[in-house]
Amino acid sequence: MRPEDQTVLVAIPALNEEESVADVVRDVRRAIPDATVVVIDDGSSDRTGTRAADAGAIVLTLPFNLGVGGAMRAAFRYARDNGFDAVVQVDADGQHDPRNVAELLRKLVGADLVIGARFAGVGDYGVRGPRKWAMRLLATTIGRVAHTRLTDVTSGFKAAGPRAIALFADNFPAEYLGDTIEALVIAARAGLIIDQVPVEMRQRQAGVPSHNPFKAAVYLVRACAAFALAMMRPRTPLKGES
Repeated sequence: MRPEDQTVLVAIPALNEEESVADVVRDVRRAIPDATVVVIDDGSSDRTGTRAADAGAIVLTLPFNLGVGGAMRAAFRYARDNGFDAVVQVDADGQHDPRNVAELLRKLVGADLVIGARFAGVGDYGVRGPRKWAMRLLATTIGRVAHTRLTDVTSGFKAAGPRAIALFADNFPAEYLGDTIEALVIAARAGLIIDQVPVEMRQRQAGVPSHNPFKAAVYLVRACAAFALAMMRPRTPLKGES
């Protein structure tokens, strides 16, 4: 299917992002005017849902916080039930540039799942120390499972086609790092074609990211554990395939 023929749902999981979510919605609508924008309000205690609706998004309100994985499963179910051809996940903090969505969708013509890769030669986004080592190890390992070269398997900027939507509507993991590492393993083991395109990250529009050596070490352990658990679980076949 040609990119211009796709019906596209841009899904924005959001928890307490009232300061940035409206600008993100407006940026998405300017960059992809034919797309439908849905914000999944993941149990926010602020005005995230109201700000998103005022900016023109459909808002799915979760009764309590489920995490990015739970929010995205709701988005995939919405896409499946409403016949969308593609789902693009965009963060609510403004770091993902909606102008890159068109390139993800073009790449989706030959793939089932496309990652907006931060470490593929575009931009100056970088990490250091244990977190960097973990990301490189996981990218190499998951790339082997997926039979393709990957440089960024923890990016939340992704486009999913019809087969990925069908798979993730019922099987998108909700655990920590499940929306990135485990989801890619599930997709690869189900036989989906995974690819990536280089993207440049922007600064957060609100809030302050927290990074320190202790958290980096914890991330390393959790990331490796997430991959190990994903590999131990039974393969999830696509419906109609065995």
